Amino acid sequence: QVQLVESGGGLVQPGGSLRLSCAASGLTFSKYVMSWYWQAPGKERELVARITRGGTTNYADSVKGRFTISRDNGRNMVFLQMNSLKPEDTAVYYCNAEGPLGLRYWGQGTQVTVSV
Repeated sequence: QVQLVESGGGLVQPGGSLRLSCAASGLTFSKYVMSWYWQAPGKERELVARITRGGTTNYADSVKGRFTISRDNGRNMVFLQMNSLKPEDTAVYYCNAEGPLGLRYWGQGTQVTVSV
């Protein structure tokens, strides 16, 4: 049974930082492309950052230079370091694993709120 468990969300002031973590189990982690998505109220879920099996990364334009995605294959974890947070970064953040044969898995999400 595949599980993705996110942690690290919370309330932070504008300009602050948070680090999200996603712990994966039940899959061969190194074979999966890992991503973070966000979903704000009333909006569709959108890609924030992705990291391939080889470590290549790509980001949504709105977070480039502020967010960094990384992975630790030894611990089956993916991280999202978020700096210089803005109110518009407020959303539920989801961890996603995309593997062979189009298999995709989602975590339950973690809330990030950027507000004074």
